[in-house]
Amino acid sequence: MSEILLDASALLALIKQETGAEHVMAEIEHAAINIINLTEVVTKLFDAGLSTEAIQKVLTPLNLTIIPFDEEMVYEAGRLRISTQKIGLSLGDRACLTTARVLGIPVLTADRIWLQANVDVEIRCIR
Repeated sequence: MSEILLDASALLALIKQETGAEHVMAEIEHAAINIINLTEVVTKLFDAGLSTEAIQKVLTPLNLTIIPFDEEMVYEAGRLRISTQKIGLSLGDRACLTTARVLGIPVLTADRIWLQANVDVEIRCIR
């Protein structure tokens, strides 16, 4: 069972060995990521010039649980736009928060602005 949900920013911090990577590494064995946030990570890696094979070589050993994004989550993420618009949370941000709330697990992010979000989710910032 996954005990923590990774935001794209947290997973990218680990992959790029940025500040806070050690916090992600400490949780990686019990981590999950939703399919939308995984798509964000893969997109950023393609933007950086990596091939499909290189991206798979980086991600596969992490053995992350990949969480689908279902219809219930779609409506919840859409609803979150109302309460998070003023702090500028993206669709990916709201998808992550929604997934964490549905699963009842904390979320790990590198985005400090999330700490201002008034949502019913435990948010842990790695920086």
